[in-house]
Amino acid sequence: MTTQHENNTLPPKTCSVERMVTMEEDVKKVIAGEKTATRRNGRYADPGEIMTLEGHQFVVDKVYSQSLGELTDEDARREGFNNVEEYKQSILSIHPGMPWLPQMRVWVHEFSPVK
Repeated sequence: MTTQHENNTLPPKTCSVERMVTMEEDVKKVIAGEKTATRRNGRYADPGEIMTLEGHQFVVDKVYSQSLGELTDEDARREGFNNVEEYKQSILSIHPGMPWLPQMRVWVHEFSPVK
């Protein structure tokens, strides 16, 4: 879990929150509540930032680093998949030629609907 101290020591963002979820299938999953996290190779948002998808607003709750080898089926479910293998195959189909390296680190962005 990300602590307030860790939030203050996050590296600079490498992209913007508007680019965090862009694929139509993912947008639909987020709006339907089936996807509550996304992993990127860079940091796209700060905790507290608002992401707007088709008029729906979501607040970024947590941002933290994780290795692909640490992924659990529960993490995959937050991504909108049934298990890690399903998530892995989806990622590899989007990024042909990308190796799936357990030590590769990604940035996890967890979000929830704005109430």
